[in-house]
Amino acid sequence: MTNDRFGIRWGLAGGTTLASIDEARDAARFAEKTGFDSFWISHAMGVDPILALACIGGDFSGIGEVGTSVVPLYGRHPVGLAQLARTAQNALGGRFTLGIGAASRRHAEEVLGLSWDKPFSYTREFVEALEPLLAGEQTDTDGDQISAHTKLGIDAQPTPILMAALGPRMLRFTGSRLQGTTLGQCGPRTISSYILPHLQAGAESANRSSSLRIMALVRICVTDDIAGAKALAREISAHYQSNPSYANATKHEGLDDAADLHLIGSWQQVLDGLAEYAKAGATDLRIQVAAHNDKAREASYDALADYLS
Repeated sequence: MTNDRFGIRWGLAGGTTLASIDEARDAARFAEKTGFDSFWISHAMGVDPILALACIGGDFSGIGEVGTSVVPLYGRHPVGLAQLARTAQNALGGRFTLGIGAASRRHAEEVLGLSWDKPFSYTREFVEALEPLLAGEQTDTDGDQISAHTKLGIDAQPTPILMAALGPRMLRFTGSRLQGTTLGQCGPRTISSYILPHLQAGAESANRSSSLRIMALVRICVTDDIAGAKALAREISAHYQSNPSYANATKHEGLDDAADLHLIGSWQQVLDGLAEYAKAGATDLRIQVAAHNDKAREASYDALADYLS
């Protein structure tokens, strides 16, 4: 569903702490009932997003697109990831989009015990091997860090890729060959002044159309308890700001407090904030309710349902 005021697709972020397939199913049920265009499951230490979407997606044919945002590449291989993605695409009838990202130094080193060495070249080689496999073609890649030589025998439509890109090189690479970018905590000023120019430069360097997707994650809370919601926003923002890539990108927003990226207040205030993302060049919204209590959570979901229906 696109809205004349926004000209933008509305997606629901299913959450980062889904502990069961039933929880994922409940979130998807809300997305379909409410009229969201898409439904996204993040990769965290909860259910695997690709597997979860393959399990539940067939039950919600009214959702036009389902996807991950994002699957980290460190700790994986293109062949294994492509097998998962094309199997999910088979189950989902062509509605699956794969959101990927390198990961973070903390995840690679502290969680996986891997060396965070040359993440840009690792990601580039990974994508070079992955793209043909997702299209049902032979891959033959010999890189310094990633090599792959095979073709998958899985019946599925090609799977588009959205890249979590924040650095200039990664943004330009994304613009030069992928379908677009999926962003975490990045505001409208960052999108218009930083993200979009680098994406377009990458597209122009490869003589590609500049009509790339920019999917913005926006956290909202409909409440009159501004202080309570802001406290949660600061807790979430602190996690993002501990990642140097996000901290550097957030500088373009010109905020004294990164928690101000959360849209908090009345539904009209939230709606006005969302409109700024459309003006900035975002093509997709990925909405996540970040509420500090049950009352605010219910009010936020009710406001979304009333507006989109």
